[in-house]
Amino acid sequence: MSEPEPDGDHVKPYVHEDAHSRTLHFSIHEVQSQMWLQAPDALALPYTRVMMGFLLFHPSPERMAMVGLGGGSIAKFCHAHLPGTRLDVVEVNPHVIALREAFRTPPDGERVQVMRADGAEFVQRVTVPYDVILLDGYDDQGLPAALSSQVFYDGCARALRPGGVLVANFPAGLRGAKACIQRIRRALGGLVLQVSDEDMANVVVMAFKPDPEAPLPGRMGVLTRPVGLSEPAWTSLLSACARLAEVWNARPH
Repeated sequence: MSEPEPDGDHVKPYVHEDAHSRTLHFSIHEVQSQMWLQAPDALALPYTRVMMGFLLFHPSPERMAMVGLGGGSIAKFCHAHLPGTRLDVVEVNPHVIALREAFRTPPDGERVQVMRADGAEFVQRVTVPYDVILLDGYDDQGLPAALSSQVFYDGCARALRPGGVLVANFPAGLRGAKACIQRIRRALGGLVLQVSDEDMANVVVMAFKPDPEAPLPGRMGVLTRPVGLSEPAWTSLLSACARLAEVWNARPH
């Protein structure tokens, strides 16, 4: 691989392929996204499966938003396995969007739309709130300042309906992650969980916007498959959801 190629305000990512997978990179040291060639809708990277753990709390979201397209892993999974969900994806880098066919991201339609926009500006313009907002917006320099400010997280909180869930991915060891989590806590004003993926390479934060009419569940027992989710999809998420349930049950009650 060569160094990433800048083009105007944005860097063109790499695409690397071997016999089993296709990967997206901004540098030779980090994988931004991975797709199994024989199972393009599967969630190849462990942290993406942890992010989908919101299904334990919100098994049938009607409206979701995601900041950061990457290789479209979560968009593809939701499109394949959550037929009742509308997903809006915001990506600022046109070179990433241009790779959506290479990574088999579904075309725009009634259930999924990929928009070229600044995620920080997008959340401030939301008029119809979302059930779930996923944050995974990184560039070649890491986490942009505009996507890690108190103003941004406050906007995310306003863009969620009561009872909604904010899910944010942070690479382990990311400088400034602790401050970001504190900002999320201030913005949502409710419970915040931190869950590492099985490789300990990422920390996923889940924050819950309070809803007085729908309190959060108590202790989780045996996990059951969310209604409407296929058995294979649930099996792929079960280990990550078990990690999340362990953290949930260990929190102060």
